[in-house]
Amino acid sequence: MNAGEKPDRGDDRDPTSAATSHTMSAGPALYLVGTPIGNLEDITLRALRVLREVDMIACEDTRRTQRLLNHYGIASRVTSYHEHNESQRAAELVSQLDQGTRVALVTDAGMPGISDPGFRLISLALEHHIPVIPIPGPSAFLAALSASGLPTESFRFQGFLPSRRGQRRQILESIKSSPQTEVFYEAPHRLIESLEDIVEILGANRHIVIARELTKIHEEFLRGPAGQLLNEITGREEIKGEITLLVAKLEERQQTLPVPTTITIRERVKQIIADEKLDEKAALKKVAKERGISKSEAYRALQRSK
Repeated sequence: MNAGEKPDRGDDRDPTSAATSHTMSAGPALYLVGTPIGNLEDITLRALRVLREVDMIACEDTRRTQRLLNHYGIASRVTSYHEHNESQRAAELVSQLDQGTRVALVTDAGMPGISDPGFRLISLALEHHIPVIPIPGPSAFLAALSASGLPTESFRFQGFLPSRRGQRRQILESIKSSPQTEVFYEAPHRLIESLEDIVEILGANRHIVIARELTKIHEEFLRGPAGQLLNEITGREEIKGEITLLVAKLEERQQTLPVPTTITIRERVKQIIADEKLDEKAALKKVAKERGISKSEAYRALQRSK
């Protein structure tokens, strides 16, 4: 070896060499391409190359994907693949893959198959022994988690919270004593209802993070006790954008954290009924939120005091 010459460590230790040597498959392959979750600059050079070189791009919304392709001057053919045509289209795409077609799968934002369509096509392609190649890209829940300020050494992502209240409350009950950070997606029109359930089931003092419109112009992080953030969100005229909701693990101090009060639950209920003209049920619900306890706990305390 000549003086100053570096030993050849192979592509596995040389990220530059590895990045430039991985060319497109000569045969059929399904490429899972991560696309921006907001800012169009959040796409990799490899993703752009693959989108240019494949024979077809299967996308969740052809119009939305076409805007991305037009921005980067990509002329590849597109076809729709979404939750409503997944069963039929997956079989059609695999048939084309069997004939040698190279297909890229993209969703409206983020990685295909992560709370987005893709599972049926991926599993069917694997059954047909077609290579499935991930092209890593943005993911909303990972972006939110990294900047949340919550512990990341152990976390669980569960996709969207159920839209039905009963099912949503069951999920929240199951994480009441969670030892890890819990991560969900939520629709803006259901955010207040979900926060109300969190306050009632997990307590007003449970630390949560709301990440909204990540990588976009109006990106926002709200961090703090659930009760406090519920009050802040409730005071807004309208809630827009894609939302990631993170719930902190249960801390020992949260289990015994006292709720400051100088009056009994019964007295507070009477006060709310008189001041706000609410019925007893609505007043009791409000008291439970204020004190970070469940509505059933507040009800039992009210009955004991009668």
